[in-house]
Amino acid sequence: MLSTLSGWIISIAGIICISVIIELVMPEGQMNRYIKGILSFIIVLVIILPLPKLLKTEINLDNMFEYGQNIKVDEDYLYQLNLNKINVVKEDIEDKIYKRGYKNVSVYISANIFESKMQFKSINVDLSSLVISANAEHNDIIKIKKDITNIIKSYVIINEEAILYDQ
Repeated sequence: MLSTLSGWIISIAGIICISVIIELVMPEGQMNRYIKGILSFIIVLVIILPLPKLLKTEINLDNMFEYGQNIKVDEDYLYQLNLNKINVVKEDIEDKIYKRGYKNVSVYISANIFESKMQFKSINVDLSSLVISANAEHNDIIKIKKDITNIIKSYVIINEEAILYDQ
């Protein structure tokens, strides 16, 4: 133990002496700054590397960077995040439908909000209170449904069969 400690101290003193001599020989300028940085890094390595042996401990760097086992999904955060996404998409779709001239249309979105990659299962569109304004593009219910389907598909990836209409 004492010989290891004395060898460590001698190596620190030796690298410091070598770095002082190199600094005295080097001319001033940009290269001098780089050399000083490299020498400082070497000094730090000489000081740190023998510490585990002196403390009789083993540092395993492989275990330090294995993060896959320690990461867990925060389901509450995921739930809230996906719920917020659904609400934003719902509001955007309803707003776009309203701007097209179809009032009192409600949209209900069903999705698995506990998945990290949320997928929309179905979207229900309630047309029971539909009011068609004068500036609406279509008056025919089939064309209105097609127009609303296109609006929905512009916001989410979903099959047309999963878009359900209540009248």
